[in-house]
Amino acid sequence: MANTTYTAPVQILIDELGRLPGVGPKSAQRIAFHLLKIPADDVARLADAISDAKARVRFCERCFNVADDTLCPICKDDGRDTSVVCVVEESRDIVALEKTGEFRGRYHVLQGAMSPLEGVGPEHLKIRELVARIDPEGIDEVILCTNPNTEGEVTAMYLARLLQPIGLTVTRIASGLPVGGDLEYADELTLGRALEGRRNVAEDSPGH
Repeated sequence: MANTTYTAPVQILIDELGRLPGVGPKSAQRIAFHLLKIPADDVARLADAISDAKARVRFCERCFNVADDTLCPICKDDGRDTSVVCVVEESRDIVALEKTGEFRGRYHVLQGAMSPLEGVGPEHLKIRELVARIDPEGIDEVILCTNPNTEGEVTAMYLARLLQPIGLTVTRIASGLPVGGDLEYADELTLGRALEGRRNVAEDSPGH
């Protein structure tokens, strides 16, 4: 039987690309061969962009959004409402929410969502850091903008149970987003309406 594997450098490239989120084996092959076809200068620019981003980009010390300084641009903006914090799973969710123009508060990036099946618990997320912000920043309301899928709902329920006894208003973005979807793929109008129509989590809990 003929050997159908690629030469070592090509196979290593395919394997590394295949480790990226959302990139399957076929996509990894397509990207690899695209990179092999394009001019060396184009490949060098891509490699430099990746290296530069990895070297320069850090996480905001307050909200854990991506930043190139100790604080991200949103946390540096004195015009934002400091009493309201929107909790999201990843930095890319902030970009989606900012496009709506509906939110002028601050954010907190959990850097993931709870997933018991994958061994991701609350201790793996930036939850302790969120609680630590409440008193110093005078936060009154926390909007839970985790994704409308199983992991996002589990995370939102955990946060609601943790934060409500503190005396905060804890709200959840309204329905209208497709179940099982991600915030980053929602259109601006749907996401804006979901943010406007957020509901108090206490009203949805048993006994209310």
